[in-house]
Order: sequence, then C-alpha cells, then structure tokens
Amino acid sequence: MSTTPTVYDVAERSGVSIATVSRVYRTPDSVREKTRERVLAAARELGYVPSGNARGLASRSTGVLGLCFPDLSDPDTETEAAAADADDDHAFMLYSDQIIRGMERAARRHGYALLIAASLKGGPESLVAKVAGRVDGFAVLSRTVPTEDLDVISRRLPVVMLAGPRENDELDHLDHIEVANADGQRELTRHLVEDHGLRRLAFVGGEERSPDAQARFLGYREACRAAGLPVREEPDLRAEMMTQAEGARAADELLDRADAAGPPPDAMLFANDQMAIGALHALERRGVRVPDDIAVTGFDGIPLSRLVRPALTTVRQPMRQLGEEAVELLVRRLGAEREREPVDLMLPVSVVRRASCGCGRE
Repeated sequence: MSTTPTVYDVAERSGVSIATVSRVYRTPDSVREKTRERVLAAARELGYVPSGNARGLASRSTGVLGLCFPDLSDPDTETEAAAADADDDHAFMLYSDQIIRGMERAARRHGYALLIAASLKGGPESLVAKVAGRVDGFAVLSRTVPTEDLDVISRRLPVVMLAGPRENDELDHLDHIEVANADGQRELTRHLVEDHGLRRLAFVGGEERSPDAQARFLGYREACRAAGLPVREEPDLRAEMMTQAEGARAADELLDRADAAGPPPDAMLFANDQMAIGALHALERRGVRVPDDIAVTGFDGIPLSRLVRPALTTVRQPMRQLGEEAVELLVRRLGAEREREPVDLMLPVSVVRRASCGCGRE
C-alpha cells in the first residue's frame, strides 16, 4: 500500500464519495458544513494534500512556488490609484504588493514561477487547496492558515512562515522570517516623546490576530512605560481592517472622545501607513492641523507615505526583501539543504522622520 494518502483514502475514511472530497477542496460552499468538516478532519488525520497536478506532486517538481496571503486590499487606495496617471502605479503599492514583487523577482532569478492565493473566500482550507498540490514549496503569512493544515502540508513541501513571532511548538520545524516590528515602534514612540516632547499619545492597532500589529503595540507600550507615561494594556482603538477608511474612522472617534472627556491626544500612532493616511484625510476635513495640533505616524513605509501631505513619519520595513528571502529559503530547502535546521531571520527596520511629526518641514 502506498505511504502517500490519496483522495480514495480520504473518501473511505470520511465515508463519502470521491466526488464529494473533490468538491470540498474545489467548491467548499457546495458541501454541507458537517460533511465538509468530516472530510477535512479525515484529510488531516491521513496527512493528505490535494493535488492539482498528480505528476508534479509525485516528482516534487512543478517549477512553481506559492504564496498564501489574505486579501489585504484597500478600496480607497485602489480608487486613488485609478484616478492617478498610469505611470504612478508604483506609488500606490501596498504591503502585500511589495512582498509579491520581491518574491516574483527572486523566483524569476531561480527559474520559478509564482502562484498567489490571495483570498480567504471559502475558508483557509480552500486557500491551502489552491496552492498545496500545485507548487514545490510555499510561503504563508502568519496566522493565515490553521496550524494543523500547515503541519500536514509541511510534511511534503517546504513552508516558510512570514511575519509575526513563531506561533507555537508545532510549527518550530518551519523556516520563519519576521521584521523588527517592536523595535521600530519603540524607537518611533521614543522619538515623539523625547525629541518632540509629546506626552498624550494614542495608539490605533489592528485586529488581535495580526501578529505584526500586536508586536508594534508591544513596542509602543514599552516605550511609553520607559518614559513614565500612562499606557493601556490594549490599544486605544482597534481597526478590523487596516485600511484608510478605518484610519479615518479611528481619528474621528479619538477626536470625539476628546470633545467629551478632555484634550485630544498630542499624537496618533497607527499600526500601518494606510490607516495613518486615512487619518490625515479625516483630520484635514475637521480642520485639525498636522503636526501643529496633532502629530500622526504610521508603519510600513509604503510609497504613498511620502507623497501625502504632510509627508508621513513612519517605520520602513523591508517588504520586498521579506519576499526575496522567502524564496531564497524555499530554494535552499528544495536543493542541497533539505535537511538543515530551521532558519529564523529577523529583518531590521528604520524610522523615517517626515513632516507629519514635525520633522523635515518644507
């Protein structure tokens, strides 16, 4: 009997037809939830990985690398890009766009194509099914795919985790790349407090399951405590989606709170640039001067951060390098270093001081 589980094994274990197993992976919404869960549980127990290319899976060579990413699009940024000149497309690239470009560049250099699954529609299992059987290895953004699914797939294919700290012992065997989120936010906060004398700070974070946003809040909290400033155990506000619209909403809410409970903050620190840019627009609509009345900062260093007015003070992270390093680790795993110990890379960041905090005013 083959040691590699097949669709037939999953069908037998879960008590359904082969066609049903196929539908679970291709069109999950067409299968009843209880049946879908039974099939996925059987697949995990057996260590089954769906294959879109049986010959490629058997030979372990498809010439393709995969990237699993949630949909991180921002409608406001897309609208701005559509209204701009075609030559300015680069200015509207977001975090995920930069990582993809880095991966594409490195993959092409090594003779690989890149397959991107950038939507969570249909659930994480559907996302995994789109790439796992069609690639030689893949990178996945931390907390995008359930641990048990990653554990199954990584028995067959090299997997690199991107962003955030290592999640748990079950994934310790995977290569992992992150950026120094806490260090960057700590230094940016220190700059606002010590160099600009700002004392009333407000931090707008992302959803709790975002490891990068959590690390950034940790750095902010550490800097506030080191400066003797009062700081909450949770961000002053959390955004469900780290978009311009959410940043504008957060800025409005922070100002409305101040109207009712005391003076507004001296500075609003946002967990990414998109939210900070949205906040700049909201503050301008309300007649609040940045940075004279309130300083605003972001994180990521997307191209748009230098084009808004005032230009945004931020922490620049090496997004393209993140993608390039992911490919390098996958290629090494597929080559002579298949059995080496897992690699942990921490990429440095840098604070970019611009007009939105009061630096470098034109």
